[in-house]
Amino acid sequence: MIASPSVSSKNRSKKSRALALDPANWNEFVSELSDREALELYYDWPTFARENQLIPPGEAWTYWLILAGRGWGKTRCGAEFVRYHVENKLAGRIALIAEDAGDARDVMIEGESGILAISHPRCKPTYSPSKRRVEWPNGAIATIYSDNDPETLRGPQHDLAWVDELAKFRNAETMWSNLMFGLRLGQRPRVCITTTPKPIPIVRRLMDDERTCLTTGTTHENFYNLAPTFRNEIISQYEGTRIGRQELYAEVIDPEDYGIVKRQWFKIWDADKALPDFLYVLQSYDCAYTEKTINDPTACSVWGVFRPNADAKMSVMLIDCWEDHLAYPDLKPRIVDEYAAIYGEPGKKVDLVLVEDKASGISILQDLQRAGIPCRAYNPGRADKVQRLHLVANIIAHGLVYVPESTLHRGHPRDWAELLVSQICSFPEAERDDLTDTTSQALRLLRDMGFLLVDPVAPDTDYVDEEYRTQRENPYAQ
Repeated sequence: MIASPSVSSKNRSKKSRALALDPANWNEFVSELSDREALELYYDWPTFARENQLIPPGEAWTYWLILAGRGWGKTRCGAEFVRYHVENKLAGRIALIAEDAGDARDVMIEGESGILAISHPRCKPTYSPSKRRVEWPNGAIATIYSDNDPETLRGPQHDLAWVDELAKFRNAETMWSNLMFGLRLGQRPRVCITTTPKPIPIVRRLMDDERTCLTTGTTHENFYNLAPTFRNEIISQYEGTRIGRQELYAEVIDPEDYGIVKRQWFKIWDADKALPDFLYVLQSYDCAYTEKTINDPTACSVWGVFRPNADAKMSVMLIDCWEDHLAYPDLKPRIVDEYAAIYGEPGKKVDLVLVEDKASGISILQDLQRAGIPCRAYNPGRADKVQRLHLVANIIAHGLVYVPESTLHRGHPRDWAELLVSQICSFPEAERDDLTDTTSQALRLLRDMGFLLVDPVAPDTDYVDEEYRTQRENPYAQ
C-alpha cells in the first residue's frame, strides 16, 4: 500500500493561490472576475478540493482506494478522476461500475457531483441511457456496468475504471476479477474505488496491495458543506456508535469485534495429542441451490462427540470442514464418499448425515434414504440465521466445542478449521455464512439428542425442531 497522496506541484500552486485569498474577500474577488474567468474558476477542481481529494501524483500506483465517511466527497473525487483522464487524453475506454444501473445513473453520472455536473462545457459528455454510455466530444466512451450482472465485464477492454461503493457489492469478487482481465488498454490503466468501508475480503486485500494508494477521510472534513439537518441530527445520533465509526469515520471494523460468538470461546485441541475416541460422529450439510450460485457454496462440517476426561462433560470436536460449489447431482457422490470416512483413534464411522431441508438438499435426502445411509433433515422453521446461532452459542461459550491446533501456529486452529472459526466469529457480518449454518444445526441436534448439556431443554420447548423425526417419508412436508 502506498501512503496517502499529496498534491502535485502544479495543483499545489493553484491551491496556494486560493488559500492566499482572505475568505472574507472571496465574494469581492469573484465579482471582479470576467464571465470567462468565473467559468474557469468554477470548474477548476484543484482550487476547491482538499489535498487528499486530488489524484495521487507519481506512477507507482494502479488503484486509488478512497475509504471515507458519508458526505466526504467520494463521488466528486471519482467523477473528477474520470474527467481528468478524459480531458488530458489519458483514457478513452472507461468502465463505470456501481451496485446497479440505477445507482450508476443517479449518482455517478447524473448526480449532484456526478460526471455531467462537474464537466467543463468545452468537454461536456452526453449520456445515452439505452446504450449504457457516456460519450465525450474527444471520442472517449464510458460504459455502465453493474454488480448485479458482473459477467457483462467479461470481454470488454478498458484503460480506466471507477468503481463506486465496492463494499456494498454482493458479487464483488467476480466483478473485480472480470474487470482486471479487461483492464488491458493503454500504457498505464488505473482504477479509482470510492466506498464507505466494510471489512469484506476484497477491501482488505486492496488496502494491503502495494499497488494501492489509500486515501481515508471522515465526514467531519466536509462538515460545513453538508446540510444543517444532517450535521445536527444524523451525526449527533450516530457519533460514538459502531455504525458511526464505520459510516462517519470510515473505520474498517473487524467483524469479529461484534460477532455473536467470540474466538476465545473455542477450545484448542493440542496438536501433540492424538484425536480422541469419538462416541458419535455427525456430518452436517448446507447445500447450494446450484453449482454456479455466486458466494453460495455447499458447505460441510464434521463433528465428533467425546469426553475430554472422566470428570468432564461431553464435548464435541470439529474434525473436518469444507466448502465447494457443488449441487445436485454432482454433490451426491461427494457426500457418499465423505460418509465412508473414518475419524479419530482407533477410528469411528459416521453415525448420521444431517442435511438442511432446502435447495438440492431435498433431492440429496431422498437419494441418501434410498441408499440406506442414515440421514436426517433439518428445517429451521421460522428461526432466522441469527436466532439459530444464538440458540447454540452458549454451548461454545461453556467450552464444549474444540478445534484442532495448528502444528505451525501454536495456539491457533489449523488452516482448514480457521475457515469455520473465522466465519462463525464474524457472523452476522461475515461475507458468507454457509459453515455457520452447518455448525448451528449440528450443535442444535447434538444438544437435543442429549450429548451436549448446558441448560436442560424441555421436551415441549417451541424452538426444538419438529423436523427431528425418526423417519421422514416426504422430504417436502412441512
